[in-house]
Amino acid sequence: MLIIPALLASAPVALPPEDRAPVEASAAAAVLQETPAAEAKRETDPPAPAAGKRRRHAPGDSLEGFNRAMFGTWQVLDKAIYRPAAMGYKHVVPKPLRTGIRHVLSNLTEPLVFLNFLLQGKPRSASRTLARFVLNSTVGVGGLIDVAKDKSINLPHRNNGFGTTLALYGVGPGPYIFLPFLGPSTLRDLVGSSSEGLVLPLAVGKPFDTIEYQLSTAVVGGLDLRAESDAGLRALLSGAVDPYATLRSTWLQDRAAEIEAIRHGDKGPEASQGETELDDPLADPANTGEAKQPVPELSDPLEDPAVTP
Repeated sequence: MLIIPALLASAPVALPPEDRAPVEASAAAAVLQETPAAEAKRETDPPAPAAGKRRRHAPGDSLEGFNRAMFGTWQVLDKAIYRPAAMGYKHVVPKPLRTGIRHVLSNLTEPLVFLNFLLQGKPRSASRTLARFVLNSTVGVGGLIDVAKDKSINLPHRNNGFGTTLALYGVGPGPYIFLPFLGPSTLRDLVGSSSEGLVLPLAVGKPFDTIEYQLSTAVVGGLDLRAESDAGLRALLSGAVDPYATLRSTWLQDRAAEIEAIRHGDKGPEASQGETELDDPLADPANTGEAKQPVPELSDPLEDPAVTP
């Protein structure tokens, strides 16, 4: 019984024509009086978010929220610890010694580069890598001197790893990942680099399986890399509107071009005629018609493509 009065109260009431006009006129006047206030409120109030709408992220960066948080953590750690330690290392250790240590650490990666060239079905590149390793390990005094890089020999170091091998076999990159202690990467490259770290300890044993060796090489290699890339990082991040997005775009483009250089490295005689695979020009994979630009071998300078000098 209580429902019926409520329904009657909410139902529209039909008025006679002679009584309808005053009611409509008063309603119209009320609307005209409220319109300015309503319009002002609509202009000042932010639009209500659509129900269920998710924050958009860049293609390939489904973990963007996490990555941006990690990038912010890296910026804090880099300002407080990484860069001061790297600049101290660069100031204390003489340049010839730093260069020799860098060559030794690079020479230790040549067996992995050789193995990956074999897995990729590139015997010519594998043989060149093996020749470089043998030459630097003997004549170059364990890799202290990079004699194979000399123009008369023309056997420079070429970056290659399990991440590239997986890419050549059709494994997608997966989401982009940024970690404070490792920097930019993808899920595929993260898995590949983790696998590489197990090869020498399992295949050779000591000293590669000791914590002292792994920790010392990681620290020294990280300090040297941070010191050598300081100018490039400052040029990249200081003028960028969005440093995180600029670093992500630059790294992904360079990584894609590096994979393409390895993919086509053994397909022609021109690779052995003065232009090595590492010297192959790296172009934006999203713009196939742009001019090709040479990329330096080790300094890896990064520039913000959105900022003109």
